[in-house]
Amino acid sequence: MSLTFRALSEDEPGPIWSGLFADYWPAYSKWWSREGLSGRPTYTECRRALATHMPEMLGLYDALCDQAGGGDMEARFLSFYCPPRYLAGCSQAVWPGDQPLIVRNYDYDPDAFDAIVLKTKWMGRGVMGTSDGLFGLVDGINDAGLALSLTFGGRREVGIGFGVPLILRYILQTCTTVPEAEAVLKRMPCHMSYNVTVLDTKRRFLTAYLAPDRPAIITHSPVATNHQERVEWSSHARFTATVERERYLLQRLTLHPESQERFIGAFLKPPLYSTAFSSGFGTLYTAAYRPRDRSMELHWPGKTWIKSFDSFENDAVRLALPGRSTPAVQPS
Repeated sequence: MSLTFRALSEDEPGPIWSGLFADYWPAYSKWWSREGLSGRPTYTECRRALATHMPEMLGLYDALCDQAGGGDMEARFLSFYCPPRYLAGCSQAVWPGDQPLIVRNYDYDPDAFDAIVLKTKWMGRGVMGTSDGLFGLVDGINDAGLALSLTFGGRREVGIGFGVPLILRYILQTCTTVPEAEAVLKRMPCHMSYNVTVLDTKRRFLTAYLAPDRPAIITHSPVATNHQERVEWSSHARFTATVERERYLLQRLTLHPESQERFIGAFLKPPLYSTAFSSGFGTLYTAAYRPRDRSMELHWPGKTWIKSFDSFENDAVRLALPGRSTPAVQPS
């Protein structure tokens, strides 16, 4: 199986974004309506939720809805309000050295992945990261050097709130420091349990445990895998080896001082690197975010793709994802 990652830059919502939406909408509309449209909030409910919790983004939301064609279902989808449930694997950690660096693996189904690094200047704020739903992000950085990423929190509960990729987008559009991001994470309703790690240029960091049925828990943990303070979904924990991956990362942070390169390299090998592509939890990429450089890197075995606000080329990388130990990199 092959997967093509594309890097695209467009300052304001326009033909690039609308073209992407037209390409992806058939698949996303099927996913969004799979439980029946009556199971999703109405447009009025979606817009009211955005106005209540993310008022700064209402103008951007309206502009994207217009670019998407102005339809009711498209607008409901783009609100990310009470979406269908979805799960991911993932590991992430803050490097213990002097320079701020966050590294993460994204373990997910390649058939349900945007595979787009999107650089925008929406609302006057430069944001760059890995797209989800063409509005949200699963990891990213802004031009103030605030970086963040998510992992699934390992709980079954589903409630009323936003899909976490839009929460990450909102933070990068409106915040510049970890304390500002913390205030958002404490108040923002999230529809499922997710862990969000945030890092800024002063090397302040936090990991927030978000949940739909209890207040957010803010920790100073530099590591997040797929559970929160304890394992609450044992079968998922066994399948994803969340405890083993957490222990491995904590040991590396506390027992093995190492260079940035060696730290990033550890994510490209077991037990962090997963080849469970057929089960929807293979490692699609390793990302490294450097807040002081305002840059991001995507890594695969044998390949590194570097992007920054100062140097961002619209290009592509094509990968093969076979059932082998590592994906083979092919020319784009």
